[in-house]
Amino acid sequence: MSSEDLPRLVKETARRQLAETGATGLTLQTVAVGSGVTVAEVQPFFEDRDDLLTALITDAYNASGEAMEQADPGERETDPGARLLAVTRALREWSLANPAEFALLYGSPVPGYEAPETTVGPASRTPAALAAVLRSALAAGSLTPPSRPLPGPTLVTAEAVALFGGQPEAPYGDLLERGIVLWSNLIGLLVFQVFSRTHDSVPDQSAFFDYAVAVAAEAVGLAVPLEGSRREAVNA
Repeated sequence: MSSEDLPRLVKETARRQLAETGATGLTLQTVAVGSGVTVAEVQPFFEDRDDLLTALITDAYNASGEAMEQADPGERETDPGARLLAVTRALREWSLANPAEFALLYGSPVPGYEAPETTVGPASRTPAALAAVLRSALAAGSLTPPSRPLPGPTLVTAEAVALFGGQPEAPYGDLLERGIVLWSNLIGLLVFQVFSRTHDSVPDQSAFFDYAVAVAAEAVGLAVPLEGSRREAVNA
C-alpha cells in the first residue's frame, strides 16, 4: 500500500467509525484494526488519536466550506438574498449527507481533545462564505439599515474585522455582529435538521430551512426571495 493510499484508507475507516460509535469511541487501535493494518503502520501519518481527529476535522471544515464556495454564484447573481440562499443550501446539503462529520464539527466536544491552531483557517471558510455575500450586498446598497444599531463599541475581534475586510461604516457599523448572529442561527438550524429536532412539527424540512434563513437574514438587513424556493430546494 502506498504512502498516499494508507492515510486515505485510515481516514475513511475513521469516518465510518464516527458514524457507528461517535468521536468518543474513536481510537488509533480500532481504526488500525478496521483498516487492516497495525498501529505502527498508522503512526507515521497520525501519531495519536488527536492527530487523526484533527485531520478529520480539517477535512470536514474544508469539504463543507468548499461546498459553499462552489455553490456561490458570486457577482453573477445580482440578488444577494438569492446568493445567500444558494450558499446556505449547499451547507445544508453537505451536512445532511455527512451527519457524522457535521456532528464532529458542531456537536458535543470530544473529551480530552483540543483543536489546534491549524484548524482555524479551514473553520473560517463557512463564515467567510457568508461574509462574501454580506460584503457584496453592502457594496451594492442592498442592505436595509438596522432599526436597532449596536449601542456601544464593536463586540467582535480584530481578526473578525480582518476576515470581513474592514469595519463597515455607519449605519452598518454592527454588520459583523449581525453577521455572526446569522452564522450562529444557520448552524443552530442545521443542528435541528441534521439531528431531527424539528421533524415532528415541520413536515417540509427544505421549505422550512429556506424560510428560517430568510427570517435570520432580516437581522442583517437582507431580503431573501422565497417565491419558487420550494421547487428549487434540496429535497429533505
